[in-house]
Amino acid sequence: MTAVQREFTLPDVGEGLTEAEIVTWRVQPGDTVTVNQVLCEIETAKAAVELPCPWAGTVGELLAEPGRTIEVGTPIIRIETGGEAPAPAAGDDEEVPNLVGYGPRQASATRRPRRSAVSRPPGDRPAPADRSDNGHARPATVPLAKPPVRKLAKDLGVDLRSISGSGEGGVITRADVERAAGAAAPSAPAPAAGGVRREPIRGVRKATAAAVTGSAFTAPHVTEFLAVDVTATMELRDRLRATREYAEVKLTPLAFVAKAVCLAAKRTPEVNASWDEPAGEIVYYDRVQLGIAAATPRGLVVPKIRDADTLSLRELAGAIPSWTRS
Repeated sequence: MTAVQREFTLPDVGEGLTEAEIVTWRVQPGDTVTVNQVLCEIETAKAAVELPCPWAGTVGELLAEPGRTIEVGTPIIRIETGGEAPAPAAGDDEEVPNLVGYGPRQASATRRPRRSAVSRPPGDRPAPADRSDNGHARPATVPLAKPPVRKLAKDLGVDLRSISGSGEGGVITRADVERAAGAAAPSAPAPAAGGVRREPIRGVRKATAAAVTGSAFTAPHVTEFLAVDVTATMELRDRLRATREYAEVKLTPLAFVAKAVCLAAKRTPEVNASWDEPAGEIVYYDRVQLGIAAATPRGLVVPKIRDADTLSLRELAGAIPSWTRS
């Protein structure tokens, strides 16, 4: 029977989504696959979804790399099957294989439970070897890790392919990623002064960023006022004002608040960032450009203190305009 090469295109897995990201492949060229065997995991703007195989056969070629966002209808994998006629499109008289989440449902079909890479029995997991069962060379297996671990690795700048997983079946854990990040930190070069770091985001995070940004202009903002005991801070201010170094500096509580904001922004880079919607990227800034809103006779004015995180408390106190201190 003559073999037939079939291309499986990315389907619409629900809710009319137009694109998805390939998170990880569960198969490699040369693998034998069966109907409804999980081929890969994709992430849409709504959720992570396991994509099952529509035919039985042998994987010929992977047409999309992990991390790539592709549109619905784009071929993602080529599978070599027997000489059967191609599966009809939805709506034809014949039934197509029952795929999870799309395609016509057969009356006798039962839902298969979702299984993660961690819980799959050893015999059901793609072999981690660099050679397929039929002896042909194939690309290295994609590292096994859950989506939250992949996100952590991306945030910390860790390449999962450089890590040996300590979890069951070689699965990479959060601890593995954190150890790798800690080992890389001492040798990592310091970022250039005033530089920026751009992080492309996709799937759920992209949809979240767009929704949060839109809400800033369509939903009312809420301001919360808290009472804080700053007795210790005021005592520190009195001690500093008595020293020669601060003799000529007008040291106000605002200077302490400004310094605290700079420290917090450096320790939590996510608050010192912006969303570049056209590029689909989060932009992280190495320096803190501190703006202090002040009500004046001319209206609300926001003076900016450039590179405020590089200033000492004394320098920061001197840089705050006098008309904002009252």
